[in-house]
Amino acid sequence: MGVPILGPIHLLQKLRKHDPQIKGAIVAIGDNRVRRTYADQVLESGLELINAIHPSAVVSQTAKIGRNVLVAAGAIVGTEARIADDVIINTGAVVDHECLIGRGAHIGPAAALAGRVEVGEGALIGIGAKVVPCMKIGANAVVGAGAVVIEDVAAGATVAGVPARVIRAEGGRQEA
Repeated sequence: MGVPILGPIHLLQKLRKHDPQIKGAIVAIGDNRVRRTYADQVLESGLELINAIHPSAVVSQTAKIGRNVLVAAGAIVGTEARIADDVIINTGAVVDHECLIGRGAHIGPAAALAGRVEVGEGALIGIGAKVVPCMKIGANAVVGAGAVVIEDVAAGATVAGVPARVIRAEGGRQEA
């Protein structure tokens, strides 16, 4: 059983000196950028990044999962899916066959990605969002809660609605 740490990252070094058997850590902070930054700091401290996969999650034997990945309760990761480092696949989310999830992405609770969806680095798929097969969600894009994505989403864009429409383009421009 792991020991949760709440507080500054330098506490990891203190904990490690106190108990040299501690070899790894997971960073499961919801903010994608903060999670990636802290994960890099954990590696710099000499600890390994480990995964946390809930016992009720289903992960295909053919899925490839990076480091510092959280697969929460009831989540499903399908055949040949590839999950990069520092990813959260939240409660009840579905990442279907042959999906590619980029570093530091977050798949929100009850979100569902059909087969062959590509999610870029740092992207956020909101709670209950649905993405049809073969779509590409760009780096740092945001798919709003409950959205249904039927077209590719550009890097840095925010989409919402059914069907999903751009409400903020990369660089923060509001759409009409």
